[in-house]
Amino acid sequence: MANPIEAYRDKLRTPAEAVALIPDGAFVFKGNAVGEPPALVQAVADRARAGGFSNLRMSSLLPMRAASESILAPDLSDVIHWESLFVNGFDRDAVQSGAAHYIPNYFHQMPRLLLEFIDVGVTMICVSRADRHGYMSLGTNVDTHKAAIEAAEIVIAEVNNQMPRVHGNSWVHVSELDAIVEHDAPLPELPAVPERPEDQAMGQLMAEVVPDGATIQLGIGGVPNALAKALMGHRHLGIHTEMFVDSMVDLIESGVADGSRKTFHPGKALYAFAAGSRRMYEFLDDNPVIEAHPVSYTNFPPNIARNDNMISVNSTIEVDLTGQCCSESMGAAQFSGTGGQHDYARGAFDSRGGKSIIAFYSTAKGGEVSRIVPTLTPGAVVTTPRNEVHWLASEYGLACLKGKTTRERALAIIGLAHPRFRDELTAAARKLRYL
Repeated sequence: MANPIEAYRDKLRTPAEAVALIPDGAFVFKGNAVGEPPALVQAVADRARAGGFSNLRMSSLLPMRAASESILAPDLSDVIHWESLFVNGFDRDAVQSGAAHYIPNYFHQMPRLLLEFIDVGVTMICVSRADRHGYMSLGTNVDTHKAAIEAAEIVIAEVNNQMPRVHGNSWVHVSELDAIVEHDAPLPELPAVPERPEDQAMGQLMAEVVPDGATIQLGIGGVPNALAKALMGHRHLGIHTEMFVDSMVDLIESGVADGSRKTFHPGKALYAFAAGSRRMYEFLDDNPVIEAHPVSYTNFPPNIARNDNMISVNSTIEVDLTGQCCSESMGAAQFSGTGGQHDYARGAFDSRGGKSIIAFYSTAKGGEVSRIVPTLTPGAVVTTPRNEVHWLASEYGLACLKGKTTRERALAIIGLAHPRFRDELTAAARKLRYL
């Protein structure tokens, strides 16, 4: 094997030199979320504007501001054709207008889609500094990046010394790379979410059904943050999650989440991707308690179920009176993506003592619209089918739907609605013959 330090130096390129390796017409996978390589995406945009590309397909989950200001710029939409794997605020308008398109997927299957169903020609990722053995960590984004590297004919890495080196199955060796660009830049941070009164109410309600020793999966937002605060009096919690967030740092540092009773990777906190504050990124760096793994591992439902007392908490946009959850569209308009909600709904329920909870505010648009509806809006995507829904939570309570008739479900779900909408929901349930 060649000396890894020499191999690293031999592969160093400027951003412009690196993206010149990309064939016109290629499908380019760009690093997800915090793992987005800002110098490389800017270089692709620059080359496209200079006429170096006439047709590229590009894709990732959760593009960040660097992509929004470069490859997703409206003036490049005829050259760079965006195919989103999880829609967010930076590509939502393009997808909803038809200028870009969405690839439906279950998160745990995404590595397989990249390897078997999508013809990935080039992968561009962000990695940590290299060690003396030539290994770099994928840091915040192991999720689909391991598969994207394996699938691609050309792999370009942007080395950022601010990317944490994370333990687990996160390593990429210099021999796997075709070009390396060095570019130090602060990692994107997510703003703190203001707490709402409903958050605290839901956090307290859900904390009551989380036993000591449980393993938890939380997302981002006011409700998961409130639940994390409400869990501060618990003991021996574990973490097995697709997304690692700041509230998990608090649980680990306080000693609440020590992982000592985990039945799958005991003592370790597992994640697939991480996004949050600089404090959290620094916490991940070389922390032996933390392990990052591909999402095909962390989100594979049978693996989730290997954690006894697995508790998952996810959110939704709209719930109908049978329990169907639309968590990714506004009617037919794609708003986000399926993500790992269905993965954890199934995995947590199959866990011994586990609970899958889908939480939501009872109203939207300043209280003018009920999130609980008689039937889903026409065109709405069913993210979690009614047969998969275990628990529902709003600020008005918790309801377990498993084993309940459509009548019992309707009554329980109406009880989670804002009081001002309960009478009309009851009338609708009667019209639908649920009551």
